[in-house]
Amino acid sequence: MCSASSDLTALAKIRNAAIAHFARDGFQKTNLRAVAATAGVSAALVIHHFGSKDKLRSACDDHVLGILVRRAGDASPSGMRDLFREYLSNPEEYRLQVRYMLRAIEEDTPAAATFVDTLVAESEEILRAGIADGSMHPSSDVRALAVLNVLNSMATLTMPPALARALGHERFGPDVLRRLALPALELYTHGLFTDDAALKAARAALDDSPQEED
Repeated sequence: MCSASSDLTALAKIRNAAIAHFARDGFQKTNLRAVAATAGVSAALVIHHFGSKDKLRSACDDHVLGILVRRAGDASPSGMRDLFREYLSNPEEYRLQVRYMLRAIEEDTPAAATFVDTLVAESEEILRAGIADGSMHPSSDVRALAVLNVLNSMATLTMPPALARALGHERFGPDVLRRLALPALELYTHGLFTDDAALKAARAALDDSPQEED
């Protein structure tokens, strides 16, 4: 009879092995025997703990979603510092979790929709709190700004090889993150334009353009 601690260890091993396989091979191509072999357990034990591949994926979805949302949920300086340190302590694990969620987005799984919806909601909450306490500038459309913020983050997640090469690095890792950190915060803190000419031009163009019927 397995103890509670060893049972939890088996669950974690199976879940982590499944995350790696789903991220690399996709849900349809991954089979439970391969997951079991990677985890060092029998296929029967995988079924015993999770019941089916669908339920195993659901457990993996919940695990990765919880980690990524937690990491994205604190935009304070201390929160970003903790995230930076956490990434540097184990960049491979972080990249695996990101690859898993990107695979979910490619396959349009329920986890992908939950992931994006949750990030947008979290981003909007952070923005509204920042506007309320005076630490952030007001926005003409906070919800749209939250979507834009998530879109920017997702672009960084989905283009790491190309972004790394654009900065002269072979792969996306701590060195690339270090180069991006300060310019990103400079953009958020100081903005880009020195006056509001572009904003006024955009407002004028939008005011003059007819709105489409829904």
